[in-house]
Amino acid sequence: MTALASPRAPRRSVAAPRRVVALLGAGAVLAAAVVLSLMVGNQWLSPPTVVRELVDPGATPARDIVRGLRLDRTVLALVVGVALGAAGALMQALTRNPLADPGLLGVNAGAAAAVVTGIAFLDITDAGVQIWFAFAGAAAASVVVYVLGSGGRASATPVRLALAGAALTAVLSSYVNGVALSSQASFDTMRFWLVGSVVGREISVLGTVWPFLLAGGLVAAFVAPALNAIALGEDTGRALGVNIGRLRVLTAVAITLLCGAATALAGPIVFLGLVLPHVARHLVGPDQRWVLPLSMVLSAALLLLADTAGRIASEREVEAGIMTAFIGAPLFIVLVRRRRLAHL
Repeated sequence: MTALASPRAPRRSVAAPRRVVALLGAGAVLAAAVVLSLMVGNQWLSPPTVVRELVDPGATPARDIVRGLRLDRTVLALVVGVALGAAGALMQALTRNPLADPGLLGVNAGAAAAVVTGIAFLDITDAGVQIWFAFAGAAAASVVVYVLGSGGRASATPVRLALAGAALTAVLSSYVNGVALSSQASFDTMRFWLVGSVVGREISVLGTVWPFLLAGGLVAAFVAPALNAIALGEDTGRALGVNIGRLRVLTAVAITLLCGAATALAGPIVFLGLVLPHVARHLVGPDQRWVLPLSMVLSAALLLLADTAGRIASEREVEAGIMTAFIGAPLFIVLVRRRRLAHL
């Protein structure tokens, strides 16, 4: 058996037709969310108008709205949601912790801290440069967490990694808040990195991070089957031929690449990676080969809906990072009250 085996999914079995239906249904919800994102705003557009401007754009005000404003943020929300959904599913499977999310490894806090440092002390205002700061901060935080979690003679167990990530997140969050409060001139620019948003980003920024997103996605697809084994326990996973150490490293790399790139694009957006994997497991069972793609689709749909709702919630819009927390928190409360969703 290979180092990263592909054992059958443990526990509850879900029929394949139900899984297909769940994935197709999630895809339909995502398609509707994309259409709404292009339609809704200060000026509402009809579906035929949106389709016309996408297929055969003309020199009309609708063209500027669809292609100049809404298309870029829709694509960015789609990409960020997919990345965070995958990172959340991987994080919960790796740590066997239903409360784990991509921020648990300090990735979000590391990215925000690096960008805030660049803004406050180096006067970095260019979005293209900020993205590199964010990704570097995310990667550095992941390395620090892994070093702390594997310190001494003990190995980097999920519990040690989670504790190290929580500690680093607390330190970096305090640093970010302190810098933001002491640098009033840069606070407006920092706000984007404090709450998370897909506004004000051109689609060209994807050119900077798409290799990292692609690499993270490929690694995630590679490790997903083997993650089913550690749900049975590490001893059972080893007996099935899974190299636990290699699996942890590869999964952590995928999480860092996906979450780091997503945070670089949109700032620290919360609850997506925490809530949607629970929904996915409820619909398709614990098999990561199905949980992973369904989490990606559902997370993208929720982020698009949150961003769209933020446009009509206030005249000045509410950032997507705030809306995901507003929508995700009640949903998560409902989920955790169902005991069968509280276990992996």
